[in-house]
Amino acid sequence: MRLDGGADVPAALRAGIVALGNFDGFHRGHQAVVARARSRAASEHRPLIVATFDPHPVRYFKPDAAPFRLTTLDQRARLFAAAGADAMVVFGFDAALASLSAEDFVVERLVARLGVAGVVTGDDFTFGRGRSGDVGVLRALGAQHGFSVDTVSPVAEGGDVVSSSRIRALLTRGDPRGAAALLTRPFAIEGVVQHGDKLGRTIGYPTANVALGNYLRPAYGIYAVRARLDDGRVVDGAANLGIRPSFDPPKELLEAYLFDFAEDLYGRTIEIALIDYLRAEAKFDSLDALTAQMDADCGAARAVLARS
Repeated sequence: MRLDGGADVPAALRAGIVALGNFDGFHRGHQAVVARARSRAASEHRPLIVATFDPHPVRYFKPDAAPFRLTTLDQRARLFAAAGADAMVVFGFDAALASLSAEDFVVERLVARLGVAGVVTGDDFTFGRGRSGDVGVLRALGAQHGFSVDTVSPVAEGGDVVSSSRIRALLTRGDPRGAAALLTRPFAIEGVVQHGDKLGRTIGYPTANVALGNYLRPAYGIYAVRARLDDGRVVDGAANLGIRPSFDPPKELLEAYLFDFAEDLYGRTIEIALIDYLRAEAKFDSLDALTAQMDADCGAARAVLARS
């Protein structure tokens, strides 16, 4: 269930335990916060709500920033539900929210709208106008307004703290497996399959084309992928993510060729998970050379996916 953080939650969801944060990517650290909240909610027989912000505050304050999102709201909703949430509350990050003081955010949004009994967040969480509130402020306000506050320390993996910025760095370096270790699942891009130039079908490689939208741009190149269709089926494939340097004009797309698959996907929403990075994008002088390389790429992708 997805709820608007600017409206009152249904009565059945009031007095719940709220996991509070941006949760972009919903990585190991975010999962630890929600797990703590889930434990609290279960022990106290209360509903569990995961509260997130959209758009990301960075997008609001820096509208010209390069795309950086790791998950859409739809993806987060599924991830939160799988983690045991009874509902996802979305705080729309706009001028009104940005102008709220730390105390006003707590009083107007957490207490009045959600009726929280407890909040769980990361110990580096900040909130309120000018990021004036931290977990110390949150605890003091909780004591004043009758809700508990628990914090969760950062989670480390490989000697470093798990963070969304670390995951983004791995993806932009062409290391989707490293990113997946921190996410606990492959990074995946979801979108509606759109009509393209249909050049792939002329050389035996029809592709499902998905716009990158507000997602982070991983390293351009060829990937072994797994596509989850809107009916739940999962199909292996190989994909080009980038600007297609062999074709004019350049067009940034994720183009996935799905193995042993011939159905019409136009207009359907699919999610393409990047399993492994095979090679960088390259420009070919002829369609024959491009086709030969695609044959090799698909063979490599099949081999990788057979081991994954």
